[in-house]
Amino acid sequence: MTDTMMTTTTDTVTTLPMRLPPLSLYVHIPWCVQKCPYCDFNSHTQKGKIPEDEYIADLLADLRSELPRVFQRSLHSIFIGGGTPSLISAEGIGKILDGIEAIIPFSDNIEITMEANPGTVEANRFHGYVAAGVNRISIGVQSLQAEKLNLLGRIHDPDEAIRAANIASESALNSFNLDLMHGLPHQDLNDALYDLNKAVELAPQHLSWYQLTIEQNTQFHSKPPTLPDEDILWDIFEQGHALLSEAGYEQYEISGYAKAGNQCQHNLNYWRFGDYIGIGCGAHGKLTDPETGKIYRRSKVKHPRGYMDADKAFLDNEHVVVQDELPFEFFMNRFRLTEATPKQDFCDFTGLPLTTVSKQIDAAIKKGLLTETETHWQVTKLGHRYLNSLFDLFI
Repeated sequence: MTDTMMTTTTDTVTTLPMRLPPLSLYVHIPWCVQKCPYCDFNSHTQKGKIPEDEYIADLLADLRSELPRVFQRSLHSIFIGGGTPSLISAEGIGKILDGIEAIIPFSDNIEITMEANPGTVEANRFHGYVAAGVNRISIGVQSLQAEKLNLLGRIHDPDEAIRAANIASESALNSFNLDLMHGLPHQDLNDALYDLNKAVELAPQHLSWYQLTIEQNTQFHSKPPTLPDEDILWDIFEQGHALLSEAGYEQYEISGYAKAGNQCQHNLNYWRFGDYIGIGCGAHGKLTDPETGKIYRRSKVKHPRGYMDADKAFLDNEHVVVQDELPFEFFMNRFRLTEATPKQDFCDFTGLPLTTVSKQIDAAIKKGLLTETETHWQVTKLGHRYLNSLFDLFI
């Protein structure tokens, strides 16, 4: 199968030959011990025994149904998220990964990440995940203060978080990530920096450090907590960023910090407008058809029971990203990164010529949000601070 399509012409825009981006896979495990009040992910409180074998069989059937969209690509990365994937046994994770590899080949040096909750990580099970093929763990710490964890509805305490990080550090993983939040209820600058200092002491190769936001359909939305004001949030970001930089972490994405060579390859593929298959209830995917040049957004049946009763009809929704929306879709992802954006990637992954966005790019440059060279665009420091204003230019 060729990885380009023929040049075609619409009424307004010439569509260029496209290059297929790398392909990743997202696997969704929907169950949690309890629902956190800030969480708007598709997660469901565990009631009784998880139907592990049945769900794994459906995951693999779901993946087989996606094969026509693979176009002879191997998998660049796998991310097992949730929910709480560490509620699945190590043997179950092994069955998932073995089953995936039997359907789609793995690329060399594939990154396989699994999310884990410190409250569900036990040493023997943790090492079992590594033996099953997981080579990167993302631990949902969120805070290292008991009071803040309680406000967030987390089931673990700081000691469990530290223990989980130590187990990860001593394992055969390639790297591990700590998820840490700031802008928490009643949090001041000292609280935020305390969490960061404690996290740095645990020596993860990667830190996801992101601000708590109140999302619809969450407990926090119906009963909003008191959050820090904008001045405190800015102080937290500036001083936290300086702390992480001094500790050897480089910011490569709005919320992503990593030691050299330890960026999350799965997330990079998202932000570089790569393709990804989503399997599992509520999972989302983005896939390019090289024969037509169309880009599809796909999502699966959300509820676990509905997904497992779907009689192999796992797809809930599919739509084509229309041509007018492609620039926004591309830049909304790509401009999250601190690296420069190759102009050729815009043409290759959208099929659109640069003239499509020349007015918007000029406007962004005049506002000081963007700079450009002959081959690249670069978001400025001001642009990253006012990223939504930059995105708005492409709507």
